[in-house]
Amino acid sequence: MTDADIKKGLAGVVVDYTAVSKVNPDTNSLLYRGYPVQELAATQPVEAVAYLLWYGELPSDDQLAEFVAEERAHRGLDENVKQAIDLLPLEAHPMDIVRTAVSVFGASDPAAFDISRESDLGKARRLFAKLPAIVAYDQRRRRGQEPVEPRDDLDYAHNFLWMTFGEEADPIVAAAFSVSMILYAEHSFNASTFTARVITSTMADLYSAVVGAIGALKGPLHGGANEAVMHTLDEIGGAANVGPWLDEALAEKRKIMGFGHRVYKKGDSRVPTMKAALATLVDHYDARDLADLYNELESEFVARKGIYPNLDYPSGPAYHLMGFDTLTFTPLFVAARVVGWTAHIIEQTASNALIRPLSAYNGPDERHIEGYVADAAQVEAAERAEEAAV
Repeated sequence: MTDADIKKGLAGVVVDYTAVSKVNPDTNSLLYRGYPVQELAATQPVEAVAYLLWYGELPSDDQLAEFVAEERAHRGLDENVKQAIDLLPLEAHPMDIVRTAVSVFGASDPAAFDISRESDLGKARRLFAKLPAIVAYDQRRRRGQEPVEPRDDLDYAHNFLWMTFGEEADPIVAAAFSVSMILYAEHSFNASTFTARVITSTMADLYSAVVGAIGALKGPLHGGANEAVMHTLDEIGGAANVGPWLDEALAEKRKIMGFGHRVYKKGDSRVPTMKAALATLVDHYDARDLADLYNELESEFVARKGIYPNLDYPSGPAYHLMGFDTLTFTPLFVAARVVGWTAHIIEQTASNALIRPLSAYNGPDERHIEGYVADAAQVEAAERAEEAAV
């Protein structure tokens, strides 16, 4: 076996079918169940997109009303989840909080081990409803603020912002937030989704798969990139500093987060939609300095490297303008992507095969412990194995 036979990172390897999403190379569009995501973000509420990803079709008015009523009924956090969060140190990363809270939620579900489609769809819907409360609860406790209870008269996006900030969001802010949740909801076999499918392939429960996916998403090369974007912008400070900062960063061969993507070669198809949403926030908050910095770094980096922004680049400053703490950005990603994860978990379960790739061994040749003598049973087993191989 040669190095050319090894597909590091599974690059270019097609491991299964999926009907959940794809990137259409002809139009450079991300499709959710066939619909371009930019069209969904422009026309549909978050709840309808979640329904589409789980059930394969956009809901009728009656189906959406039924789903919305269920989602609003499950928004509150049980006391045991709140207590588990409160036991964790304020210094812990919010992703650790979200991971633990989901694990507690799963451990409390008597139907956790029921992996039937209907049972898992119910779990997915409840996680979708409760994750905003988990994210909001943790940000408020870090700030020394009392938790804010959910409201059943607000849609998903407005309620999420209400629980986080304790005041009704301006429609412009809620609309931009809704767009971000839709754009982050799904993206085929990315690292966290594939992690969820690997765990599911062992016939583990849905919560275990989601917890594993959260762990994968925490990494800065995946979900943590939106946090890293804001850290980068904070480090640069202003548009006038971009050139010197980039000179030094490139000389040190630093990875500039928020640029480049394994799938998109002509630029992330989600970026124009999120960048337009960011522009509405810049106008709303009169944040021209941030916009100038954002545009200058994008222009300079693309000119020098020919590498275009991914979704994390506009979403980071958008979440910052909304008022979210930078450490909360990746938990927001979780709240959105749990829809895609669970859609894939259900799909994997429906046509399951244990995911168990091979590896090419490059360690020491077989060697033995000096003085060791195998017993008769071991010798016989080795002989049988050798005969079978022949």
